[in-house]
Amino acid sequence: MRPESTPELDAFRRKVRAFVAEHAPGTKSHAGVRAPEPELMPAIRAWTARLYEAGFLGIDWPAEYGGRPDAHPLEPFVVAEEIARARTWQPIGAASLASAALLEFGTEAQRARFLPRIRSCEDVWCQLFSEPEAGSDLAALRTRAVREGEGDDAVFVVDGQKVWTTNGQHADMGYLLARTDHEAPRHRGITAFALDLRTPGVGIRPLREITGTTDFNEVFLDAVRIPATQVIGRVNDGWRVAMSSLGHERSGVGARGVELFAVLDDLVRLASRAPVGGRPALDDSATRQAIGELAARVQVNAALLGLAQSRMLHGTEQPADALLGKIFFSELNHDLVDFGLGLQGTDGLLVEGDEDAVADGWWQDAHLYSRAYTIAGGANEVLRTQVAERGLGMPREPRGPAPKHK
Repeated sequence: MRPESTPELDAFRRKVRAFVAEHAPGTKSHAGVRAPEPELMPAIRAWTARLYEAGFLGIDWPAEYGGRPDAHPLEPFVVAEEIARARTWQPIGAASLASAALLEFGTEAQRARFLPRIRSCEDVWCQLFSEPEAGSDLAALRTRAVREGEGDDAVFVVDGQKVWTTNGQHADMGYLLARTDHEAPRHRGITAFALDLRTPGVGIRPLREITGTTDFNEVFLDAVRIPATQVIGRVNDGWRVAMSSLGHERSGVGARGVELFAVLDDLVRLASRAPVGGRPALDDSATRQAIGELAARVQVNAALLGLAQSRMLHGTEQPADALLGKIFFSELNHDLVDFGLGLQGTDGLLVEGDEDAVADGWWQDAHLYSRAYTIAGGANEVLRTQVAERGLGMPREPRGPAPKHK
C-alpha cells in the first residue's frame, strides 16, 4: 500500500524542487548524516532559515508559530525527498526533535523564546541523549541533575557526559536528558531540559572518526547550572517527553527511499565501467544478478516507506513500522555501497583526494559511514528485540538489574 499523490501535492513538489534548485547551498559531498565544515555553517544556517520562511519546514507547527496546519500531511515527506534528490544539505541539528518537545510539552514562554530562533536558525540544536554507557539503552543514562532552590530562582546543577552528539561543535542549544530521581525505576526519574551550550561548565570535544571527519562529539557537563524554567514538561517526566518527540521524527525517513534509488543508479553506472575479466562488470551475469537483487530490495524499502506513510495518513500506525524501516534501510544501504566498493577491486582502497579514486572516494567514505546507520537511532539488534516485543507481542527479554548510581 502506498499513498497516491494528488494534483495539489504534485504542484507542491514542483514548487519545492524549483526552490531547492535556486537556493540549495551546493552538493553534499559525503554520505550520511554528516556535520559540515565550519566554513559552510553560515550558508547552511541561511538555507535552513529560507526553508522555514518559505513554509517548507515546520509545516505541521501551529499557525501562531509559523506552521500551516491545513497543509497536506505528506508535505514534510516531499520536502525531505526533494532535498535528498538534489543531494544537498538537509537542515542540520536536532531542531525538529526539540521543536516537537517544545510544542507538546513546553510552556508558552519557552515556545515564544525558542521557536522563532529555530525558524531563523539563529539556534542550531543538538541532541544530548546518548552516554558512554547508555547508548541504545537510553534508560540507563547516568547524567545527574540536582535541584537547588525554589521558585523562580531554582536551578538544576548537572554533571555527566554525553557522546555521539551529532553537530555538537556547531550547536547553540542542547535537548538534554538527565536523571533527577535516582531512586525511581529506570524509565522514570528522567527530566528533559533546554540547555544553552554557552553555559559555564559545558565542554565539547569533537571526535575524529574512521571517515576522517568529525561528525560526532563528546559533551562534558561539569556543575552546569540550568534554570528550572528550562525544564521541558514536568520534572521526572523526561522519558515521555523524549519518546513523544522521537515519534514525531518521521519526515526525514521519507528521504531514505530517494537516497537508495540514487545510490542504485550510481551502482549501475559504476558497473557499466568497472572491469571484470577485461569486460564491463554489467556483462557478467553474476554481477547483473546481484544488482537485480539489490534493486528488488530498494523497491521493497520504498514499499515499506509507502506503507508507513499510508498508515500515518489513516491513523493506523503500528509500533514496529519505524523500527522495521530503519533496520531495512540501514542494512540495505550498507550492502549497496559494499557491492559498489567491491566492484572497484584494489581501487576501492583509494580515498578522497587520490587522483584515481572513483567518484573522489565517495564509495569508500559511504562504506565506512554505512555502519553508523545500523547503530544511530538504536542498534539494529536492540530494535529487533523491540519489534518482537512491541510489534509481535512476544515475551519481554529478561533484563538484568538496573545500574547502581554513585
